[in-house]
Amino acid sequence: MRLHRPLLLACSLLALTACGGKEQAGAPPPPEVGVIEARPQTVPLTRDLVGRLSPYRSADVRARVAGVLQRRVYQEGSDVREGQVLFEIDPAPLQAKLGVARGQLAQAEASYANARSSAERARQLAPQKFVSQNDLDNAISAERTAAAAVESARAAVRTAEIDLGYAKVTAPISGRAGKQQVTEGALVGEGQATLLTTVDQLDPLYANFSINSNELAQLRAAANVSLAGTGNTPVQVVLANGEVYPEAGTLDFSDTSVDPATGAVTMRAVVPNQGLTLFPGSFVTLKAKLGELRDVYLVPQEAVLRDANGPYVRVIGGDGNVQRKNVTTGGVQDGQWIVSTGLAAGDKVIVSGVQKVKEGAPATATPWQPGADGQAAGAAPAQPQAQQPADEAAKSEPAE
Repeated sequence: MRLHRPLLLACSLLALTACGGKEQAGAPPPPEVGVIEARPQTVPLTRDLVGRLSPYRSADVRARVAGVLQRRVYQEGSDVREGQVLFEIDPAPLQAKLGVARGQLAQAEASYANARSSAERARQLAPQKFVSQNDLDNAISAERTAAAAVESARAAVRTAEIDLGYAKVTAPISGRAGKQQVTEGALVGEGQATLLTTVDQLDPLYANFSINSNELAQLRAAANVSLAGTGNTPVQVVLANGEVYPEAGTLDFSDTSVDPATGAVTMRAVVPNQGLTLFPGSFVTLKAKLGELRDVYLVPQEAVLRDANGPYVRVIGGDGNVQRKNVTTGGVQDGQWIVSTGLAAGDKVIVSGVQKVKEGAPATATPWQPGADGQAAGAAPAQPQAQQPADEAAKSEPAE
């Protein structure tokens, strides 16, 4: 009996210890989660739109007088200055026409001198009645006709001088001259102004794009959207290889009507091109700031879950319990969802540890700090839940 008594006492102590541990395991502490405080703010309203580059100015160089093209003066594909000679047309016929016009002017001036002398003589003799009134009127009329003939001949000389000047075809604007369209020896300007080449101004460039009219109407009708105007709206250019062009452009033009063929509103931006690295005709992606969204919330993508009812977040209420809030998302800004409705200022949105909580159950909130792996300090890694299906979201909840 003495030997069995210590054994029974030891067994009783072990049983009591096991019961106490079981009671402690049955009441685990609330899970620790990382949260952010929802704060309303104003964020830029950006859209990625496809645009096409075009020259800032493009001028056709044409032959304005008829003649034979003698030679091309410029180098194809080179930069030219406004007024620089690009082509030369045979000036001989034009010089001959100018000589004829000057001869006709001299003849008209001689006729005018004679008519003026006759009219002066008639004016002096008329008071003494040495000439009739009819002769005086005829002399004055001849003088006026001769004066008009002189003005007409001077205009003909001026026209011939202008045509002779057009024999040297100059650049209408500064820019880059294109390929020669007509070879030397060809007859140009006969009946119409023949196209010789084109000069394009490449710095800056225009970026032409369009936005759907329905989307633009929705933006204008939204109460929390402030649309930007032309002149001060930045536009970022993304090249075809994905690189961001270092110099931002500005919105320059927004059409006031909808294109009936496309149902879109045409817009245009001015993009600097000092290094001439951008080429007209190429397609680019434009990140255009069309306005601002007011009183919206930026929420990390891993905090937004989805199920059959749509997107939602989990927040910690004032009683310390987890609550569900359905939200409306409106795009992504810097890796965060833009939430327009569903949240209130001061809501504690759960970002990390969302798999460990259950709606209606308590949770301990700690400030969420994104680390190298995107998790909160001291919290379990949170998997992105932005596109999580409804069945996977249900599996993430702990079983009762």
